[in-house]
Amino acid sequence: MTNNNSHKITINFKQAKRQISMNVPEGASILQHFENNGEQLPFSCRNGCCTTCAVKIISGTIDQSQGIGLSIQMQSRGYGLLCIALANGPAELETQDEDEVYELQFGKYLGSIKNKAGNPFDI
Repeated sequence: MTNNNSHKITINFKQAKRQISMNVPEGASILQHFENNGEQLPFSCRNGCCTTCAVKIISGTIDQSQGIGLSIQMQSRGYGLLCIALANGPAELETQDEDEVYELQFGKYLGSIKNKAGNPFDI
């Protein structure tokens, strides 16, 4: 943290095999701040509904109160959504594989979907 109004946010960007750190103003969008400073991170909906921008919180905290794309259980396991994450303290985050996070959250439900023609996702 460089001053009382910004927080050091470190992102381990697994897909690009690199680590990026920036000081993000208190309450600012982490994704937007990184983008505004030339860093392109994974995202899709920007509404906290999908899992494209999923991160694992290695240390610290993020404010993700505006998202609906992760269950309380997934949040309690340390997952967050970068697109709706606001800086509220120093944090280290690690990008995740979208399919892995989606499967962790929804796999048990999708695997049980059956109809007379079979599972519509088995095409």
